Amino acid sequence: MSTPPEASQPSDQPGIPETPETPETPSAYPHPKPQSPNPQPAVPGAPGSDPPPAPAPTPAQPNFYAQPTLVGQPAQPQAQPQPQPGNPYAAQPYYGPVPVPAAPGGGGGAGRAVLWAVVGAVVASAAWAGGVFLLGRGDSADLRGYSTPSNLCTGADYSSFKDEYPDDDSSPLRNSLKSDALDESYCSLSLKKTPSSYGDAYLTMQMDLHKKTDPAAEFTALWKNYRKSHSGYDVEIVKGIGDEAYLVSNDTTSGTTSGSIHATLAVRDGWMTYTMEFTEYRTTYDSDTSPPDLSEVRDWLKSDTKSTLEQTKD
Repeated sequence: MSTPPEASQPSDQPGIPETPETPETPSAYPHPKPQSPNPQPAVPGAPGSDPPPAPAPTPAQPNFYAQPTLVGQPAQPQAQPQPQPGNPYAAQPYYGPVPVPAAPGGGGGAGRAVLWAVVGAVVASAAWAGGVFLLGRGDSADLRGYSTPSNLCTGADYSSFKDEYPDDDSSPLRNSLKSDALDESYCSLSLKKTPSSYGDAYLTMQMDLHKKTDPAAEFTALWKNYRKSHSGYDVEIVKGIGDEAYLVSNDTTSGTTSGSIHATLAVRDGWMTYTMEFTEYRTTYDSDTSPPDLSEVRDWLKSDTKSTLEQTKD
C-alpha cells in the first residue's frame, strides 16, 4: 500500500527559517578560494548561488595639468608618474629649470667686477694707442733738412785739396741709394799731382740719412772710442760742426820715403752722418818729394766738410 505524497508547503507559510548566506568578498584572483573544494558552476539567479562579483574600482587618474601657471612666477614642478620599482629604464621625473637667484642689491659684486674689467680694458687700450701715437711722433727722423746728392763726387766740396792735387780723377767710383730706411751717397776718387795713371793720395766721402733709427749712440761709440779698436790713432773732438764730430788720424811716415798718413773726419748732425777720409801711401818709388803733412790734411778735412754740409742742406 503506497503512502500518498506529502503536500509541499507554500513558500509564504512559516517553516524552518533559512540562514541567509553572507555574500563573498570580491577577490582579485580568478580562481576559487582554496577552502572551497570542487566548486560547482553557479547558475545566475538560482537559489543559493553567489551573486556575481562587483567590478574592482578603477583608481582615479591624477590630472597633471589642473594647476594654473601665474604670470611672472616660475613654473611649479608638475607631478610625473613614478617609475615602477626595479625598472632602471623608466623615465625619471623632471622638475623643470632651477631658478637662479638674483644678486642682492640689483647687480652685486660680480656685476661690478665685470663692469670695472671692461672699463679697465677700454682705458688701457686708449693709453696704449696714445702712447704709440706720441712715440711715433717723438721718434720721427731728425734729418735737419739734408738730402743726399745722387753724385757725391760732384756734390761734395774737396777744393782744399786741389792746390796740392790739381789733376782730377777721370773715373771716380760712386754710388747712391734711396730707400724708406736709408738714403746714402758715396764717392771715392784718386788725388794726383801730375797726370798719371796712379794716384798720389785717395779721398773717400759718404753721407747717410738714417730715416728709421737714431744713429747717435752707435756713432758716438764707434768714433769717440776709435783708438780702442785701432792702435796708434789719435782722436780729436771737433767743435762747431754738427751735433758731434771726431777727427781720427795716424801718421807712420819716416821722413818722406816710407809710411802713410791717414785721417778721417766723422760728423753727426741729427740723424745725418758724414765722413771724409784721406789716405796717402809713401814709398821710395814715389816722385812726390813734398807731400803734405798731417796738420795740413786735418785743416783741409774740416774746411771742406763744413762746406759740403752747407751745400747738401736745404
